[in-house]
Amino acid sequence: MLVFFTSRRSGPARRMESLLAHIARKERGTIAVKRVDVDERPDLAERFKVSEVPALALVKGKRVVATLEGRATAPKIESMLDSHVREVAPV
Repeated sequence: MLVFFTSRRSGPARRMESLLAHIARKERGTIAVKRVDVDERPDLAERFKVSEVPALALVKGKRVVATLEGRATAPKIESMLDSHVREVAPV
């Protein structure tokens, strides 16, 4: 699961919305993308140790395996998913 921490007050987070929607469509069936508004759920932001919005947390098997804070680009997000979610085919 990819958790997207956002806030209506954050311009960079609002600009990432369409990117995350695209990733959610592209990765459908592989990974779920969940949106968390830190203003509505400060408890989750604290639990995930989010200090900057926007932020992404990749959760695998009930564990956070990777995080990105600040505005992330598609290549950065793809790289994070490649290293933790996608199976690497043997050579």
